[in-house]
Amino acid sequence: MAHYVVRFLKDILGDNGRHAEICQSLLDIEADDSASAIEIAKQRFCEIERVDHWSLHADRIHAAEGEFPS
Repeated sequence: MAHYVVRFLKDILGDNGRHAEICQSLLDIEADDSASAIEIAKQRFCEIERVDHWSLHADRIHAAEGEFPS
């Protein structure tokens, strides 16, 4: 299994009128591949945020292979 860092990202419009990207949540996931990591992260995110669907709090998901913390 590989280690993935899965981020849930949201686009917002700041007070200065500029678009910004914020990270709503960051989850460390162990999975066979990035697609599996994303599916596991979606379930955990919904549980943590108490929502029925992840897209209620985020616009997109990004998964990257990461290293285990020391």
